[in-house]
Amino acid sequence: MKVLKFGGTSVGSVESLMNVKRIVEQAQEPVIVVVSALGGVTDKLISTARLAAKGDIAHLESYAQIVERHNKIIDGVIPEELRLDVRSITTPLLEELGNIYRGISLIRDLSDRTLDIVVSYGERLSSTIISFLIKDARLMDSRKFIRTQKQFGKHILDAETTYELIHSCFDALNDKVLLVPGFIASNAEGDITNLGRGGSDYTAAILAATLKASQLEIWTDVDGFMTADPRVIDAAYVIDHLTFVEAMELCNFGAKVVYPPTIYPVFHKNIPILIKNTFNPEAPGTLICEQRPGTEGKAIKGISSINDTCLITVTGLGMVGIIGINARIFNALAKNGVSVFLVSQASSENNTSFAVKNADAELAVSVLQEEFAPELESGEISDISAERDLATVAIVGENMKHTTGISGKLFNTLGRNGINVIACAQGASETNISFVITLKNLKKALNTLHDSFFLSETQVLNLFVVGIGNVGRRLLKQIQSQQQALLRDKALELRIVGIANSRKCVFTRDGIDLDHYQQMLEESSIAATPDNIRQGVLGMNIFNSVFVDCTASQHIADLYYDLLSNNVNVVAANKIAASADYESYAKLKRIARKKDVKFLFETNVGAGLPIINTINNLINSGDKILKIEAVVSGTLNYIFNVLSEDVPLSKAINMAKEAGYSEPDPRVDLSGKDVIRKLVILAREAGYKVEQADVIRHLFIPEEYFEGTLDQFFSNITKLDSEFEQKRAKAAEEHKRFRFVATLEDGRVSVSLQSVDRAHPFYHLEGSNNVILLTTERYKEYPMVIKGYGAGAEVTAAGVFADIISIANIR
Repeated sequence: MKVLKFGGTSVGSVESLMNVKRIVEQAQEPVIVVVSALGGVTDKLISTARLAAKGDIAHLESYAQIVERHNKIIDGVIPEELRLDVRSITTPLLEELGNIYRGISLIRDLSDRTLDIVVSYGERLSSTIISFLIKDARLMDSRKFIRTQKQFGKHILDAETTYELIHSCFDALNDKVLLVPGFIASNAEGDITNLGRGGSDYTAAILAATLKASQLEIWTDVDGFMTADPRVIDAAYVIDHLTFVEAMELCNFGAKVVYPPTIYPVFHKNIPILIKNTFNPEAPGTLICEQRPGTEGKAIKGISSINDTCLITVTGLGMVGIIGINARIFNALAKNGVSVFLVSQASSENNTSFAVKNADAELAVSVLQEEFAPELESGEISDISAERDLATVAIVGENMKHTTGISGKLFNTLGRNGINVIACAQGASETNISFVITLKNLKKALNTLHDSFFLSETQVLNLFVVGIGNVGRRLLKQIQSQQQALLRDKALELRIVGIANSRKCVFTRDGIDLDHYQQMLEESSIAATPDNIRQGVLGMNIFNSVFVDCTASQHIADLYYDLLSNNVNVVAANKIAASADYESYAKLKRIARKKDVKFLFETNVGAGLPIINTINNLINSGDKILKIEAVVSGTLNYIFNVLSEDVPLSKAINMAKEAGYSEPDPRVDLSGKDVIRKLVILAREAGYKVEQADVIRHLFIPEEYFEGTLDQFFSNITKLDSEFEQKRAKAAEEHKRFRFVATLEDGRVSVSLQSVDRAHPFYHLEGSNNVILLTTERYKEYPMVIKGYGAGAEVTAAGVFADIISIANIR
């Protein structure tokens, strides 16, 4: 049996609740499902109660929003035939809640007990709705088995009674799904209470420990514990494994993935905790278990912080050598419910510092002044002071005990960056090094430490993407969708630092948010001239830079030599440079080799097919290309495949354009220019010195049809429909198909329209597919065949993406 807990935004929307349903119903063993209130509802319940206590009429609207929120969720996730059944329970609950708010408003008072009742409605409503959503779920009432008692004005778990009640309620049940509202509880008098912040996690852990679950799963809205707060550090990544101790340390110092008391019950029963993302259930998450780390691997697992810190310092020479001073300090604080999360003491014993939340600072100072009144009067204790606006940072990892120099590296890193450490603490277990700094330095400290301890194994590629038409736009989308996976699985960060369209460009070293790049371009004042683009790339002078050309512009291609000369890698979907005069092509290849950077243009031929890379591998391994036969125009192949008695040539051309297979001006394809460029590139990569003028051309559309405007072309091309249909019909009678073939043989290059029969490898090409036959000294009798999608923005973008990845040389 497993215990699954869902809370926060995991139960905050129709989408997330449907994910919950799928996750639970796919479970292979019985489960206890613990749920919190709908995301954000608890805060709404509290704020509405406070408005009512002030007599503010706005509480009525706020209450109405609570009702509307739950009704929308019911309509969104519950089948229509069950909604009346659900509302027969939720409507009375909501009416009760409304009556309580009216009562609060009338008496203008909100007691702790009343507030406990108010907030309980969040879990009571959500669990009712979800019990109807999940098939065969039995709804349990946690008020009957989670028992609390009052201590220091707070509800504390009555563990012994709770365990007995859980067994009495659950032991006889054998349902596949038991649904439990988290957070809420009751006391011995039967009053509604709760387990406080994060109480749903705690409820789940109590049930898992008591009933000896095989695993506790905490489903949240993040992929797991992160190495640091991703809101502060973009490069933070998910930690795959933590020990219980490491997880507890990170939670105690601000990591909000799990409520700290959650870990204690399951730790003592050695029940693993798995942190998972409801919105990304395929992600592996973070596993927390007793298994100790080996001596290999990172010494630091994570960095956590508390930005709500006040440092209280008790100072006095009269403290030196006096036994029991610290006992008095912490006993006095404990009796008044003040929690301390860091202690630092000078070895001379003349001062003791400890960290508390800012809200507890005034009480802590007052309590200690009262406790040490005689010593303050006599001067034995000179001061009890509070320093606010501080932050506490902790670096956590059980492997620190196996690694020398961690503290030295930590403080040296902070010192080099001008960050002063006010107080620090480290236990003998060497699991946690904690220190206090000013709040204004928190973000700087976290980024500095994360860079120092985590990023040495992460490779960054800084990308400048020029041209965001069909290919460029899809490339950015593919990069965005894959960025996290590459960072997680390959330690590769793809950072877009520059983007240019046909009108404007934008550059930023920190990286461009791909959700807003179009807006950034609109707001940019930098015109997308070749010189501005060149200055933007070279002026940034950033490491591991890659210039990605998704245009068809001669002016952009003219930038390549300067970029390569300045150690900028170039990835080109643009065919112009590689198919220009041979000397210009060779010059680019030479400078790339000289500067040890990449000039890649795989997508110039065959979109995403690995043609050029295969040719290079053959040659580099000692083979020789003897002959190339290729159908490398996805546009023309598409046109010839859709030609029929009902689809004349002119219509087929229009279809290719509308489907996005052709160039913006399809005459580039139909004139053979695009195929000629590709053939020239293939021949050059195969080791032949070829110019476009060397290509023998046997075209199927007369030259005069390419003169004039594009509109004139579409008007005139219909004149060929009848003649071309006769040719097509004759080929069909002979069981042949048209293919526009590019050929390299004995150093000679040509393009021509050919009719191929069923026995030919080109015959069965479908849609816009390309095929290339490579005859080499090794592949002479049976040529190598490369076949697949050869056109379309999506696969071309994927090919460009593959070139980018190859620069990182990852596997």
